[in-house]
Amino acid sequence: MTDSPLGAHPAADGTAFSVVSRHADRVDLCLFEGGHETRLPMQRGADHVWRTRTQAPAGTAYGFRADGIYAPERGLWFDPAKLLVDPYAVTLDRPFHYDPALSAHGVDTSGLVPRAIVTALEEVPISPPFWTKGGLLYEVAVRPFTMMHPDVPEAQRGTVAALAHPAIIAHLRALGVSAIELMPITAWIDERHLPPLGLTNGWGYNPVAMMALDPRLVPGGIKELRDTVAALHAAGIGVVLDLVFNHSGESDRFGATLSMRGLDNLTYYRHASDLTLINDTGCGNTIDCAHPVVERLIIDSLRHFVRFAGIDGFRFDLGSILGRDQFGFRREAPLFKSMLADPWLKDRLLIAEPWDIGPGGYQLGEFPAAFLEWNDRARDDIRCFWRGDAGKIGALAAALSGSSAHFSRHGERETRSVTFIAAHDGFTLADLVAYNGKHNEANGENNRDGHNENHSWNNGTEGATSDPAILEARRRDLMALLSTLFATRGAIMLTAGDEFGRSQQGNNNAYAQDNAITWVDWSAADPILMAHAQALSALRARFPALSDPGFLTGDGDVAWKRLDGGDMSGADWDGGSTQGLVMILATQDVRTGRTTRLAVAVNRAHAPAALGLAGQWQDGLSGSAPPALLAARSIGFFVETA
Repeated sequence: MTDSPLGAHPAADGTAFSVVSRHADRVDLCLFEGGHETRLPMQRGADHVWRTRTQAPAGTAYGFRADGIYAPERGLWFDPAKLLVDPYAVTLDRPFHYDPALSAHGVDTSGLVPRAIVTALEEVPISPPFWTKGGLLYEVAVRPFTMMHPDVPEAQRGTVAALAHPAIIAHLRALGVSAIELMPITAWIDERHLPPLGLTNGWGYNPVAMMALDPRLVPGGIKELRDTVAALHAAGIGVVLDLVFNHSGESDRFGATLSMRGLDNLTYYRHASDLTLINDTGCGNTIDCAHPVVERLIIDSLRHFVRFAGIDGFRFDLGSILGRDQFGFRREAPLFKSMLADPWLKDRLLIAEPWDIGPGGYQLGEFPAAFLEWNDRARDDIRCFWRGDAGKIGALAAALSGSSAHFSRHGERETRSVTFIAAHDGFTLADLVAYNGKHNEANGENNRDGHNENHSWNNGTEGATSDPAILEARRRDLMALLSTLFATRGAIMLTAGDEFGRSQQGNNNAYAQDNAITWVDWSAADPILMAHAQALSALRARFPALSDPGFLTGDGDVAWKRLDGGDMSGADWDGGSTQGLVMILATQDVRTGRTTRLAVAVNRAHAPAALGLAGQWQDGLSGSAPPALLAARSIGFFVETA
């Protein structure tokens, strides 16, 4: 495989175009001006790269057409009627929209497929990532987060530029956000079953072009992203992109031909021995991340966002796919090695969603040491503890401690956990305490989609209510869940709006709800919850032991006590009736500069519990003396004063 640049590269004397196809018989460059299309044959090199140079300047619209054998049963999808998007496109002239013609052989799609735009790129100065170990990641879906914000100008709502608005930045700073994690902003297409239902994909986890920003979210292109990143950096906040390299929106055997499928399906996608598409993603296809062409595309895509937008890191959806080859997942996969050796990428924040649905797909704790990993085990254990499941006290302690059982298998001394209790996929934090089961009726699949086991509870009635006692019980539980999250060692993640009670009306798979179900209602924000989350973040910053990723050893760094002050015994850990504990951490107090201890006291019972702390202590949030009784369904933070 050549190291020469791929894609479209403008210069003073014109633009060089190049694209990979091992199996095509012919590839044409298609240039568009007005309503006219000009097709220019490209020349195949010995490296299977097709090239041509034209006088076309920056701003020219283009695409490709590839001809060859059309035999899907043999993995060959060549159809010169299909306009194909350059896998290296960096700008598109319009969003993708699904149409059945995109899947019909012999039907010309020039009027349906976006055209790539030749773009001159400007590098930005690169600084170390805006991220510290144990920081707070804030998961953001750009459009839902900003569509109803009262301070963001209406014309800017729903775009990446809105994230640079002073009101948004002020909110992030007040919450102590270390980095925002943007759900996909690269160009995607709706799944083909959505248009007949009158729905659209609002999450973006169905990409076609890996470098091109979706014009609906980033109408100003790479400059808009670059300027927004700079504004967030000026506020001390990093930016992480959630990228999808596990599958594409070309879907299964009956899906659309938009780009990689039409250029060289056998190169870009994984196939079984009978040449049918492997579906380890549940989305119809699986990108072959072990192929050198694909590995290069992924590395070049990551470099692109670092070099031209200053991005601080990446989260990889269904990340186990990135380490797969024909033999399964490998911790030492070539793609991982390439990322960690690359001069542009080796210091970036890398986060894996450590699972897929293929054989051996669950790989929590198995990624290379430089990767953080989404920790769904901690998520479920924390939920089950607060729901009241028996025998979960040890699991809670493990989650608070950074889940060493999962992240020390390869000799690590620090956790790589990204602990979260709710994410975009599943219930919101507020819905977790308001619904026993999912309510996805609006998705048009008779409530069959989405997770069936959410480890949730409803505090007395399902869904919305005006009962003040139930509402207060739900707020109490939300405060306890937020306290648990901020008391967890290592990196933590909060989904935008969960800090003030955002609801999706019980929908736990709201990917197709680009409407009020997912749009954050800022007017309904609970100010008490918001203040609590902000206070917790300030406490976490004040006492570094709360966020320190180092594993606890028990050698002076932590003590585990019962709520009454006695040592936790084997019976306390093993007994199904244990309702709480106290974790006492040795820590620095950043405010005073002295060494002290911080007690995190947990009571999940529905009644107050006697609290016994030997010595002199002060409430870390209020500054008052510790109570004799720790409130029901709560966590207290107490600082030793002498």
